[in-house]
Amino acid sequence: MLFIAGPDQQTIPRQMWNGIREAISPAILAVATILVVISIALLATVELLRRRSERLRGVTPH
Repeated sequence: MLFIAGPDQQTIPRQMWNGIREAISPAILAVATILVVISIALLATVELLRRRSERLRGVTPH
């Protein structure tokens, strides 16, 4: 797995942390950017669905 592993295995977060401590590589920057974009997209989707649900139920914002 990429995010969970035993103590002797190198996971993505460990590689990112080691890369930041040693030198920032383009691969680490790319993975970090992708994770941020995915997080923002998920949050925006949840917010849009919440607003749509409220609108369909007839709830008005205060």
